[in-house]
Amino acid sequence: MAPYLARIDLYPVKSLDGVTVKAATVLASGALRHDRAFALVDQAGRFVNGKRFASIHRVRSRFSDDFSQISLWMDNSAPAAFHLRDETTGLERWFSDYFQRPVTLQHNGELGFPDDTDSPGPTVISTATVQTVADWYGLSLEESRRRFRTNLEIAGVPAFWEDQLFSESGEPVPFQIGAVTFLGINPCQRCIVPTRDAETGEAIAGFQKTFSQRRAETLPEGVARSRFNHFYRLAVNTRRLPNSGDQPLAIGDSVSLA
Repeated sequence: MAPYLARIDLYPVKSLDGVTVKAATVLASGALRHDRAFALVDQAGRFVNGKRFASIHRVRSRFSDDFSQISLWMDNSAPAAFHLRDETTGLERWFSDYFQRPVTLQHNGELGFPDDTDSPGPTVISTATVQTVADWYGLSLEESRRRFRTNLEIAGVPAFWEDQLFSESGEPVPFQIGAVTFLGINPCQRCIVPTRDAETGEAIAGFQKTFSQRRAETLPEGVARSRFNHFYRLAVNTRRLPNSGDQPLAIGDSVSLA
């Protein structure tokens, strides 16, 4: 079976729930439209995210089809709905009350708020990789997806197929999804978030140690091992070719090395 794009996940507000879509637009910056377009920040300008606050995992969110509105709730509480551009005061108050500190909402529609600002393109992984990692911990495929929060999932390939999308020399590796040419840059360094249950924030003891051991053991032959200063890395960070306009991606698009 030839490789193809099997899943697209967007995360409209950094650290909140994702949205699975059938198609997305790759912006000139390389980011996917609506992905991490909003972020919560504190008074010091630091992200209010899963790295700093495990309690954010308990917040559920749902977005309107055009991504203009968000509904927020916890456990069995009634959802509170807000417009992401026109009703930010109420939304900020909701999160400020929840975190017991002033929280504001920021927006960047062109680049978003990626962790890696040098490589702001979508993160890429194979479905087989997500399943393999899930099996290491006895997790469901969906729970593994929610922990690692990757944008583009490739099917029709074996586990860790994406590890060929970066090079020993550090030179970008071009590859194509549909009509869009991306550049694979490096294996994505993971944070504390994947160690935690995506709904409760409860952590798996020894998660990172187990992951690093299994990752080193299963690294495919020929992969640029020198790019791993540690093995707590999964998925690939990307850029896109410069001087390109907005381009579409859709489920079923073919995937190939350029």
